[in-house]
Amino acid sequence: MPTPFVGRQSELALLRKRLERVSRQGAGVAVAIRGRRQVGKSRLVQEFCDRAGRPYVFFTATKGASSVEGIADFMTELRESSLPADPELVPKTAPTNWPDAFRSLAAVLPTSPSIVVVDELPWLAEQDSVFDGALQTAWDRLLADRPVLLLLLGSDLHMMERFTAYDRPFYGRADSLVLGPLDPAETGNALGLDAVDALDAHLVSGGLPGILRAWPHSTPALDFIKAECADPASPLFGVPESALLAEFPAPDQARRVLEAVGSGDRTHANIAATAGSQSGALPSGILSPLLRRLTDEKRVLAADAPLSTRPGRPALYRVADTNLRLYLAALRSAQELSRRGRPEAAYRVVERRWAAWRGRAVEPLIRQAMELAAASGEFPWPDTEVVGGWWNRQFSPEIDLVGADRSPVAQTVFFAGSVKWLSSPFDRHDLTALSQSAAAVSGFTGDAAGLAVVSLSGTTDQVAQSGVGLVWDAHDVLSAWRS
Repeated sequence: MPTPFVGRQSELALLRKRLERVSRQGAGVAVAIRGRRQVGKSRLVQEFCDRAGRPYVFFTATKGASSVEGIADFMTELRESSLPADPELVPKTAPTNWPDAFRSLAAVLPTSPSIVVVDELPWLAEQDSVFDGALQTAWDRLLADRPVLLLLLGSDLHMMERFTAYDRPFYGRADSLVLGPLDPAETGNALGLDAVDALDAHLVSGGLPGILRAWPHSTPALDFIKAECADPASPLFGVPESALLAEFPAPDQARRVLEAVGSGDRTHANIAATAGSQSGALPSGILSPLLRRLTDEKRVLAADAPLSTRPGRPALYRVADTNLRLYLAALRSAQELSRRGRPEAAYRVVERRWAAWRGRAVEPLIRQAMELAAASGEFPWPDTEVVGGWWNRQFSPEIDLVGADRSPVAQTVFFAGSVKWLSSPFDRHDLTALSQSAAAVSGFTGDAAGLAVVSLSGTTDQVAQSGVGLVWDAHDVLSAWRS
């Protein structure tokens, strides 16, 4: 029985729109789809092909295979697909180069609209340095004037961006679609969870379909984790583990830096100390380029800068994917205990670290929700373009939420706020601390009407009657994606 397909309605609609363009114009359309591993690119495109009802070929490259092997696999997939009207038209002897392989593809394309999928495109470019040019030539001369939708998929975000860059052969020939994880509302809908549990499930799974498909319906996050601790091969552990091994197969300095951030180190100095060796902290000349690579190219880390009307430092680093973040913080230790046949001890590891981890992990999600709410107009400060946080070098105070008109240096700060994601309500003492701390944010001049409170357990009556500009709970956060 096939696994159920969840969410992705907007992405399916985008692909249908391009297939309709192919049908209407009788000409080719190319789309480059990029997204991190396990985000569901292949599953999305397979679902689209199944629903489209058009002839298609779906080829997935193999990492490390030679160019000759890759071409042979491509020709085998082509022969066995629904694309050629007669499989005998596909040469039984595979070509020795990609230009001839693409000619064979063009020769069997039907006159009606069809779909050609090439998955893991960067691996083909690794195998053959002329692949990009061969594909560009084939598109321009053989495919662009035919009714074909060409879908090019890749998990290496940097290489996929480079594939369509200005100085590369395929520049200007493909639309770009960035596939992110499922959003919190899609996660909640797929699992049948209320707002609090939906947000927890999204944080644990990272919105990755490979984990959600193994998640029993209506099961809260901690109950799911507890059950999975008895299964060390669970996708809860396997998905982040495989992503880590694929991106960082060797325990090199980049991986040590990532693991330092995953263990809770956020500042440059702390990361350098943890990722260093017995001879001392990792030198800045080594660490800074590694951090830029992990944030700008790999996108496995995110860097947050303090947001106000003045430039601020230092930047704080976090693991961008919350599932990998939880794996490095707790699940990896739990997995080791699970492998040793100690599921109860494995769960206790996660349970002990859960509240602190969740309190930090939910902050970027809440900031994103506020940006979405501001864009929809249903927000006290509708001119808000970006929501971040603020801190000084001493991290005293540290403000969870700052809304402004732009970043990294704002012209106008609209509000400052606090996130309390605990079992106790936001009370008068929390509000007093927020009011005093917000005054330190450069550009913040508001009174209580310029304060925002986001609380898992609501607020006390005193806070509710204080004139605070915005009070949100989990339902309000989740509604930002449902609007």
